[in-house]
Amino acid sequence: MREDERVESMAVVIATGVNLQGRREVLGLDVIPTESEEGWTQFFQGLRESGLAGVRLVVSDAHGGLKAAVRKVLKAGWQRCKVHFCRNVLVHVAKRSQAEVSEAMKAVFVQRDEKSAKAKAAEVVRQFQSQFPEAMEVFEPGIDDAPSDLHRPPSHRTRLCSNHPIERLNQEIRRRTRVAGIFPHRGACLRLIGMLLVEMHVDRLTGDKACLTFDGAPAEDSSTRLVSTAAGQ
Repeated sequence: MREDERVESMAVVIATGVNLQGRREVLGLDVIPTESEEGWTQFFQGLRESGLAGVRLVVSDAHGGLKAAVRKVLKAGWQRCKVHFCRNVLVHVAKRSQAEVSEAMKAVFVQRDEKSAKAKAAEVVRQFQSQFPEAMEVFEPGIDDAPSDLHRPPSHRTRLCSNHPIERLNQEIRRRTRVAGIFPHRGACLRLIGMLLVEMHVDRLTGDKACLTFDGAPAEDSSTRLVSTAAGQ
């Protein structure tokens, strides 16, 4: 977009959430110069000032500035998106072996408890350490961040394991913004993307299916006020 008479690349940051009725909703968006701790902090503070409260869990990629802003502003639990995590590992794996390594990592995430998940993760490291040492250097320290949903209800785990739904939302945003090319100013960008998100927000709140169900338990006692975050150019 044009900023101070120059064309600058900006990041559009978006947060979606799951409310206490189990429905997905769009929480907000902003345009920031870079995905820094300062930018994410400003974004989260804006969400809080708009009324966001009671966040229990944030699911995102492992961006350091984002994680720091979550701790500072939202003071919520954090979980690494498993899809992003696996992609980060597979970058260091030869294409012919990516399917094998991917299946081995998926076996970690379907374990019934944290102890079993850690044991299976250790097996993965032993299996691929000599063949793909760089991949295991990413996998081994990062595995503790990804399967942290194992203590949550089994019916919730597939919904909490990644921020894949927001990635689909970002794809639609990119499709629309490519047509515009260069936005004349920040307001034009916010209007276009904002109207698209309003449509999606209404569709999610009025859809036939809830994202999460609490099996009759009081919503206040459940483990989820989930926020999923992502950024797109």
